[in-house]
Amino acid sequence: MIETGLLAIGLVLIVEGLVYVLAPSLVEDLLTTLRNLPKGKRRTIGLYAIGVGVLFVWGAKIIGS
Repeated sequence: MIETGLLAIGLVLIVEGLVYVLAPSLVEDLLTTLRNLPKGKRRTIGLYAIGVGVLFVWGAKIIGS
């Protein structure tokens, strides 16, 4: 269980790092756009991101079983 958690955190850090290495100006533009969105919309985007993440983890768990 701990191995899976560490794997997940490691993969997130790799993807986040790749975004900053490959497209730093795009990250700045995205942050500006997010800053201009109302808080309610940002929360909705966050909830959708959580939902998609849960679906990915659930799907990976099913495939790995």
